[in-house]
This record gives sequence, C-alpha cells and structure tokens, in this order.
Amino acid sequence: MTTPSTARRRPHRPAWAGRNYSLLTAAAVVTGLGNAGALIAAAFAVLEAGGDGGDVGLVAAARTVPLVVFLLIGGAIADRLPRHRVMVAANTLNCLSQAAFAALVLSGEARLWQMALLSALGGTGQAFFSPAAEGMLLSSVDGEQASRAFAVFRMGTHGAQIGGAALGGALIAAFGPGWVLAVDAAAFALAGLLRAFLDVDHVAKRESGGLLRDLRDGWREVASRAWLWGIVVQFSVVNAVVAAAEAVYGPLVAEEHLGGARPWGLALAAYGAGTVLGGLLMTRWKPRRLLLVGTVCVFPFALPSAALAVPLPVPALCAVMFVGGVSIEVFGVSWMTALHQEIPEDKLSRVAAYDWFGSVSMVPIATALAGPAESAFGRTAALWGCSVLIVLLTLAVLAVPDVRQLRRRTAGPAPVAEGGPGEPDGTQPDGTQPDGREPDGTEPVSRY
Repeated sequence: MTTPSTARRRPHRPAWAGRNYSLLTAAAVVTGLGNAGALIAAAFAVLEAGGDGGDVGLVAAARTVPLVVFLLIGGAIADRLPRHRVMVAANTLNCLSQAAFAALVLSGEARLWQMALLSALGGTGQAFFSPAAEGMLLSSVDGEQASRAFAVFRMGTHGAQIGGAALGGALIAAFGPGWVLAVDAAAFALAGLLRAFLDVDHVAKRESGGLLRDLRDGWREVASRAWLWGIVVQFSVVNAVVAAAEAVYGPLVAEEHLGGARPWGLALAAYGAGTVLGGLLMTRWKPRRLLLVGTVCVFPFALPSAALAVPLPVPALCAVMFVGGVSIEVFGVSWMTALHQEIPEDKLSRVAAYDWFGSVSMVPIATALAGPAESAFGRTAALWGCSVLIVLLTLAVLAVPDVRQLRRRTAGPAPVAEGGPGEPDGTQPDGTQPDGREPDGTEPVSRY
C-alpha cells in the first residue's frame, strides 16, 4: 500500500522533461549505444572480408553520400508528415539494413558491394531521420528550461556514444563484428518502438504546396537570418577540417610521435569527458547572449589541430581535447536553444536539414583531400592550416551583428515590486526589458 512517505520518496520527472522529451531521450540513448559500436564493427567486418583501408573508406563513403543527397528532401518531408512517423520509418529501414549486414557478416559470405549497398541504405535512413528527430526534439520542450533539456539530452547521447564505443570494441573482440551489428539492429527496433508512442496531437495540421515549395520555404527561413546561414557555412568548414585533423592526421601523429593508438584513444576519451562536463555546465548556465557565447566557444576547436602540429605531449593533448569537448557542448546547447527560440515550429525540420547538410557535406571532401594536402604542404602545415581556418571563420561570424546581439528570451516580465535583478522599472542591467526586448520594446533579432 502506498503511503504519503513512500509517495514522497518516488523520483519525479522535472517539469521540463515531458513525455515526448523522455521518450526521445531514451530512444536516442538506445541508438547511441548501438551505433557507436556498429561504426567500429562495420570497419572490422570489411577487414575480415579481405578488404583494406581503402575498402573501409569506400563503405564509409557509401553511407555518407546518400546522407548528403537526401537530407534536404528528408527535412521537407518531416515538416509535411507527422515527424514521429518519419522517424519510425527511418528506424525500420536502419533496423532491416543492419540486420541484413549482420546476417551477411555472420554467414562469412559478405561481399564488398553488398556491405556498401547496405551502408548506403543506412545513410538514406539517417537522412530522413535526422531532420525529423531534431524538429521533434526542438518542439518537445518550451519555456525557460529549454536549454537545460537540450543539455541533458546531449549528455545522454554523448554518454551513450562513449559507452557504446567501449562496449562495441569489447564485443567485437569477444564475439566478432557480426554480433555487434545485430545488436545495433535490435537497438533500432527498440528505439523505433519507443518513438511510435510519441504524442503529436498538439501539433497543428500542416499545409504544403508541394516538395519544391517546401524546400524553397526552408531555404528562405535560413537565408533570411544572417546568424543562421553564417554559422551553417562556418561549420561546414569547421566540421570538415576537424574531421580531417582527427580522422586522418591524428592517428598518424599518434603512431609516429605519441606512442601509438593507446594515447590517441586517451585523447579521444578526454574529449568525451569534456562533452559530459560541458553538458553539466549548460544545465546550470544560461548565457544571455546565446550565439555570442556559443561562437566564442568555437575558438578552442582550433587547439587540437595546433596541438597535433607541434606535437604536444600526451597529457597536454588530452587537456586540449578536454577543453574542446567542453566548448562544443556550450556551443551546441546555445545553438539548439537559438533554433528553438527563433524558428517557427512548422519549419524546424527543414531548417534542421539545411543545418545538417552544412555540417556533413564537406566532411568527405576534406578527408579525401587530407592526403594530397599533406603531400603538397606537409602534415605540420596542413594541421596549422586547419587551425587558422577555424579561427578566421569564427572571427568572420563574430562580425555578424545578429550573432552578437541575439538574446535569450524569458517567459515573461519578472516581478518588480519585490526587487530582483534589473532596475526599478524592470529594465535589465544590459538595457533590455525583462522579456529580452530592447528599451523601446522591439525585438532585435527575431525575423518572424
């Protein structure tokens, strides 16, 4: 029998962690655990089938190409249909493709073209899933606690990826890559089941004038906001050069100067630990100028490339990677909060698709050009070039007035009679009103 004392001891969900948010977070943790191990397993499956490093890259590229090709279409469809249905359909495709991949590997008859085809199907599923998932997450929270919700969500997914990579490596060593791929297929099935229970009754029915019109509307949302397209362009290059530095140059530097794979693994683990601490920080910290703080935190992204160029000793490299992990979370939570605050709900997935497109489209090109750049300029110069690009692009984004001026909005005016922050008339110390408006009542950045 439940007593008042036992009822008080029961854990309660925070007010900002509603049903949809909780389901989305749980499903993301499940797929994060499966995916992190599956990425490693796919590479080992190719090698066990007799492939070499080039074949591993080919299978990875087979996943990336359809991801880039279908992202914008996926965003438009996610804003036309109930987003949870798009997510479940994409999870189903990923589940089936990974199950087939696992069966081929376990049978010992896997061929390179088959693995590439199944990876391409996985990338196609992700192209439709990612914009729908981001739009669903952004619309699942509201109020002043949105940034805390995003921070907790990101902590969960990062923690799952870290744990999944460690668990996946151990399972591959014990049972082989095929079983890890099978576990990933099961994770997609479970995540799809959780997402099937999302409630979208509160979302108004969307009107659509066709796919091309939806794509144009999404582009107008991006192009009409200098802060939005500026940061998307910035990260199309930042993500690309960071990927080249960490995926191509990092292992080479570690092998030649730092002692091999183990110290490089420690550095990557330090980065993961930094993301967790950054998430914890952002559950408490609510910077007023969202994008100004977030963009300043992009500068530390230049440090790992510089550390590899020197190269720094392993402890110093780990410290640099840790700082990078913290800073990416400050930026990431600030970015998600800005999108949640500024983009209309019915266009969230289309905008997310353009964001994702910018984030991933240049990565295959940069990793492919990393080798020729090393041959032409030398590895040290190429790494310094990565750092310089990040710094210059970040300075350029800081020159955009909207990036410096966009402010976090509060739910409403704060009480004045009882005191609290601000002047007697309710004006805040930075000159804005309690709801984030300028002294004359206008909104400085919002464009809708």
